[in-house]
Amino acid sequence: MFRALLLSQDDDGNRSHAITELEDTELPDRPVIVDVDYSTLNYKDGLAVVNGAPIVRTWPMVPGIDLAGTVARSDDPAWSPGDKVIVNGWDVGESHWGGMATKAAMDGGWLTPLPDAYTTHQAMAVGTAGYTAMLCVLALEEHDITPDSGPVVVTGAAGGVGSVAVAVLAQLGYEVVASSGRIETEGDYLRDLGASELIHRDELSGPARPLGKARFAGAVDTVGSHTLANIVSQTQPHGCVAACGLAQGMDLPSSVAPFILRAVTLAGINCVYEPAERRAQAWNRLARDLDTAKLDAMTDTIALSDVPAAAAQILAGEIRGRVVIDVNR
Repeated sequence: MFRALLLSQDDDGNRSHAITELEDTELPDRPVIVDVDYSTLNYKDGLAVVNGAPIVRTWPMVPGIDLAGTVARSDDPAWSPGDKVIVNGWDVGESHWGGMATKAAMDGGWLTPLPDAYTTHQAMAVGTAGYTAMLCVLALEEHDITPDSGPVVVTGAAGGVGSVAVAVLAQLGYEVVASSGRIETEGDYLRDLGASELIHRDELSGPARPLGKARFAGAVDTVGSHTLANIVSQTQPHGCVAACGLAQGMDLPSSVAPFILRAVTLAGINCVYEPAERRAQAWNRLARDLDTAKLDAMTDTIALSDVPAAAAQILAGEIRGRVVIDVNR
């Protein structure tokens, strides 16, 4: 038997969720079985639990786009019982049963070794959000955005991706401008993570000019839509914007002007299907460049039964930093 948060949909389209005891035989037929210690709550998980569509593609579904735990059984020669592993992406929690359960069945290619520097709890404190943030940092570095290039703006800075991005960039010596709609309540939190300047999200959320004043050498954007358009229009010549989210919307009401007049690069970040080598690079950099004290400060841990309420909170913008789910509670 194992315990899971199960999302269901009936023939009339009515959706429900419940903590359920399931038989091991109900696990999907996949070669690696993982005893799960922790999962996390991300914005995408909130959408899945509260709304179902368009995140959940098959029913019933165990949500949770990431997990950390120990291999219990493996028919894949790359993995052995006792191996500590992480799973991020690969449509887990969307098309395939995910991490909000005490057991999970995975393909071997979906697994990443747990870095020696991390416990499974710390790995999920990082989670998909932190892993995505590091992919953004790597993109900036690969486009020659250094601490000497100028300020880097992080939008949605008090959220999961934003919090890790602020902490990592500050640790690396960048001047970090944190954009948030919660400056009044989260200002001290963002400064403690390393932000050197705070701006309210309203400065970036309205319609953008084709070309604005050049303010930022780079950006990590979790918001999309008008916010991303404003950032692109305000990026310095040869700057880079790493785009990884769409909290404001999927549209991009922008202009070609920043791209052809300032040679700005818009780097898309896809955390779901990155190859194993890139994943390992990102996780190893997180182990090196993310201060674990700051990671602890941005992390709360909840029980599996607390997920539905927390899912509604994350969609309402009421969650700060990272939320780890102890699936055994």
